[in-house]
Amino acid sequence: MIFGPGGNVSIFLCTTSVDMRKSFDGLSSVVRQHMRHDPTSGHFFVFTNKDRNRLKILVFDRHGFWVLAKRLEQGRFHLPLTEDAVATGQMALPWEELMCMIEGIDLKHVRRLKRYSLPGEKKSSFS
Repeated sequence: MIFGPGGNVSIFLCTTSVDMRKSFDGLSSVVRQHMRHDPTSGHFFVFTNKDRNRLKILVFDRHGFWVLAKRLEQGRFHLPLTEDAVATGQMALPWEELMCMIEGIDLKHVRRLKRYSLPGEKKSSFS
């Protein structure tokens, strides 16, 4: 990817599968109705299909919506799901976890080394 989220931007993963035929309006509707967020907030909203071999990211910038799409020719995306994420249908992801997910790194088998972080900074869900 050629860019990343800035300062106060969050990344939200929709933990239920989404029809990948959806584009700007359809994904915005999922964000509003299912995830209960404002799709024009500037946050990144990540969606996968039932087979988890396709991924879309919806984001709004000053001028309009972007939809980024990726189709895997082999393999599946491994989602770092928690029980709470499955129950609520969404979860917040740090940028690093999204990049690992896209690159095919299974976070269940990754150990994160201790690093300093500012108070209130988003923590990764893998340890």
